[in-house]
Amino acid sequence: MFLSIFLSFFLCLPVFAATEVRDTEIENGLADLIKPVATAANIPNGRVRVHIISDDDFNAFVMGGEDVYIYTGLLTRIKTSSSLQAVVAHEMGHMIGGHMAQMSERMREEMTRTMIMQALGIGLMIANPMAGAGVLAGSTGIAKQSLLAFTRDEERLADDAAIGLLIKAGIDPNGLVQVLKQMQEISGDIESKINPYNINHPMTSERLSNVKEKIKSQKITKKKNKTNVRYEIIRAKLVGYLQTEDQVANLYPVSNKSDEAIYARAIRYMRSGNLKTAKIGTQTLISRHPENPYFYELLGDIEYQFGHYDDSIKAYEESLKIQKNAPQIQTALALVLTQRDKPGDKDRAIELAKLSILSEPIPLSYWVLVVAYGDDARSDWAYAEYYNMLKQEKKARKYAKSAQSRLAKDSPEYIKSGDLLR
Repeated sequence: MFLSIFLSFFLCLPVFAATEVRDTEIENGLADLIKPVATAANIPNGRVRVHIISDDDFNAFVMGGEDVYIYTGLLTRIKTSSSLQAVVAHEMGHMIGGHMAQMSERMREEMTRTMIMQALGIGLMIANPMAGAGVLAGSTGIAKQSLLAFTRDEERLADDAAIGLLIKAGIDPNGLVQVLKQMQEISGDIESKINPYNINHPMTSERLSNVKEKIKSQKITKKKNKTNVRYEIIRAKLVGYLQTEDQVANLYPVSNKSDEAIYARAIRYMRSGNLKTAKIGTQTLISRHPENPYFYELLGDIEYQFGHYDDSIKAYEESLKIQKNAPQIQTALALVLTQRDKPGDKDRAIELAKLSILSEPIPLSYWVLVVAYGDDARSDWAYAEYYNMLKQEKKARKYAKSAQSRLAKDSPEYIKSGDLLR
């Protein structure tokens, strides 16, 4: 049932038939890594939003606006923060170049041209069926090749823009070289069999050569990379949650006593039910870094799975003392309070869930309200909001109607239920 799902990591919603990973530590860490690149691109602070997609592909993309989508397959494979910053700089190159808008305009132009050619083909078919059929068949192929050439040019421009942004931000642009080398290792055999004119990216070997030449021509002031330690922790967390026990052991063997290795192993131990070993590792991290809120968060997760609700609550509270703006951790604490159910716990759980919803609504926050309200009519409203976030419209409407039949008409929950019905 829902209460047994893992507390802090996967609070998920469907995104393009995929799943978006939500985690305070990872989101905050990536936001800090991206900030200097966004500043270099003259994008106001806080405008760029990163979405982490649970998918093993080595990929990232933009979808218009200032939203960047990064796949977990890329995050778990990229080994340095400068490489990740290079990926984001490339995507920002698309943003500031207006490539999405240009692509839409080009598609409109090619569609118009295709329709004209098809009309010409129909006219020719009356006079010469063979010639007319040839024009019809070729019209879509010409449009396709034109669009592919356009997107290949955009990729080259985005690579050039990325190098400029990285240098302006004081980040080593060779991170882009590292990323392209990894891409070449992944796709080299496949690319050797592909017609370069039938894909929407330049060949990786071509991009790598262009990027190296571009970097050679630039004046670069190298700075010490202070962000990599934080990125290593983020990567270890993702590896611990997403990869198998053997994969974690291969990347982070027991002989590795670094923070990131202990973190990845502790998470993996917890996932496999080895709570005692997971707790020892987490306590080691806390002893090394008593001001890190996310190590206390992990301890709270482990104690919850032990059924040690008092200790879990204590760990989450310590986490929130350090990291005050953390709606996902607030929700985790609220959930444990509903489970412990001492006098006053449910009232506090309601307060915490509502506070987290104000900052960042997630389905689990509404589920906490369902549990905390119990038989109260407001639980129907919370159910409605919960199913609405899960895109289950029929259930959302059912509970919204039930809430309105039971609640006072001037209550906030009655009004919100009406909003859902509309």
